[in-house]
Amino acid sequence: MTKKTVTAQYPEVQPHLPPRSRGVIGLLEENCTVCMLCARECPDWCIYIDSHKETLPAVDPNARARTRNVLDRFAIDFSLCMYCGICIEVCPFDALFWSPEFEYAETDILELTHERDKLREWMWTVPAPPALDPGAEEPKEIAAARKAADKLAAAAGGDPA
Repeated sequence: MTKKTVTAQYPEVQPHLPPRSRGVIGLLEENCTVCMLCARECPDWCIYIDSHKETLPAVDPNARARTRNVLDRFAIDFSLCMYCGICIEVCPFDALFWSPEFEYAETDILELTHERDKLREWMWTVPAPPALDPGAEEPKEIAAARKAADKLAAAAGGDPA
């Protein structure tokens, strides 16, 4: 009660957000395989995904042609979203991330459904993950890959370093 109150003049002065704060969801399209896990697990059903199958020709003449899903539409209705983060957690290919952007208000509720181009723009505002602890143990996967690479280099007669 003895301190003077300080009012932040919001539009002119941007607030200082803590690192890794949740704002909106950003989409990295290259990683999306249209597995639909995010849409199925969303408790609000606010993720809309459309895709089509594309046939890729076989590389080898004796092989079959491959089919893959191609993303046509990826949209999130932020008027329904409750920002629980389940979609980000269940994505096995790291296509969804939290962006600290929070200024996406609209005058019409129908405009709160953001398509993949807007979600892609927010992807570039996602901060880098925190650095690993220098004293931490190396992950088992990386240690196994390094051991295999060293073994191959030794068998080839090369220097592993």
